[in-house]
Amino acid sequence: MASWSIAGSLTPEPADRRDDLLAPPVSRALASSDGDQPVAVVEIDPGLADTAEFCAAYGSPMDASANCVVVAGKRAGEVRYAAVMVLASTRADVNGVVKRLLDVRKASFAPMGDAVSLTGMEYGGITPVGLPEDWPVYVDRAVADAPELVIGSGIRGSKLLVTGRFLSSLPTAQIIEDLAH
Repeated sequence: MASWSIAGSLTPEPADRRDDLLAPPVSRALASSDGDQPVAVVEIDPGLADTAEFCAAYGSPMDASANCVVVAGKRAGEVRYAAVMVLASTRADVNGVVKRLLDVRKASFAPMGDAVSLTGMEYGGITPVGLPEDWPVYVDRAVADAPELVIGSGIRGSKLLVTGRFLSSLPTAQIIEDLAH
């Protein structure tokens, strides 16, 4: 098992041994991955799932946290979805870069109910691991280059510890320069 410097006061465990800490789509995706990249999970208080509270409570560095946002846009009556991965210290360029990538007139954060029902994950815990297979995952270059990251696990009661290389290797991942500012 990899040593995770970003775990703070938490004890990481191999994610494949703790299905109880993963949303079902996340568990299935990890089980079907080739497993050449380390993925750990840490159990947390669900009330501390938001990034700032998590980092403060557990001593994990804010600059090692990445957020996954679900974005939606319409084209010719069809709703197009994508996941966007950016460092927690930045903001996704939804109305510029993401809008162009989705090829839509207007892009915005997907409504919470849609994001939850379409992903099978809890709001505040959505992660790019286990998303619908036809969704692109746009990964900011800074996220892709990070040696260690804290991301959602699909539920609010845990977090995944991954590498930028792992996120870059997801089936629909696309590394995007200047996705965030």
